[in-house]
Amino acid sequence: MSTLFSLKGLDLLIMLAVRLAIVFLILPIHELAHAYAAKKLGDNTAMISGRLTLNPLSHVDPIGAALLILCGFGWAKPVPINPRNFKNYRRDTAITAAAGPLSNLLCAIIAVFIYSVLYAVVSTFAIPVNVFNVLMYVFLALQYFTVVNLSLALFNLIPIEPLDGSRILSYFLPPKANAWIYKNSYYIRIGLFILVIAGAFTTPLSWLINKIYTFLLFLFSWITPLFRAIF
Repeated sequence: MSTLFSLKGLDLLIMLAVRLAIVFLILPIHELAHAYAAKKLGDNTAMISGRLTLNPLSHVDPIGAALLILCGFGWAKPVPINPRNFKNYRRDTAITAAAGPLSNLLCAIIAVFIYSVLYAVVSTFAIPVNVFNVLMYVFLALQYFTVVNLSLALFNLIPIEPLDGSRILSYFLPPKANAWIYKNSYYIRIGLFILVIAGAFTTPLSWLINKIYTFLLFLFSWITPLFRAIF
């Protein structure tokens, strides 16, 4: 009983540690990606505002960070941009918006790659028991890390104001539709908040996360056979 309790407690500790890493590392990467994309496309507003940095203090929103740690979903301070500085207003706004979720997807891919390499090592070589036990929690941490990154990427891609997906969608919508969304953005945001609280996105997001995670594992499934062939 005590061993099981200790394991559950350690699992929880790892999950919280990963979420803290998301708050102080991955959210800054997400926002830096927005700022960097905007700068490359001609808008220096984020850079002037001090957002072209990995410093978490420049990006972390206290409420968004608390919700992410407690619930798994949260946000950072929005990166300020001035679309008037873009050469192509609608296209470049959409690209800048997409940069954040893409950075989360990249982080998830890197985590699965590291997981696959470590799994290949464990499967190929004789690992001491104490090292093996530590690696089991490293695997668990990488899994949490991947899932939270995929969650942030997919959640932000939902095409509802004020999420990044709404700015991507605006590129494809006619001006009248965009004007209607802008006019009713306050009510749309309230609706999004209600949907999140009601858990409307939980099932579809969980399904998508599982499918993408499985695909990423398949993508790197060649690593273990390669290790065994070489060693």
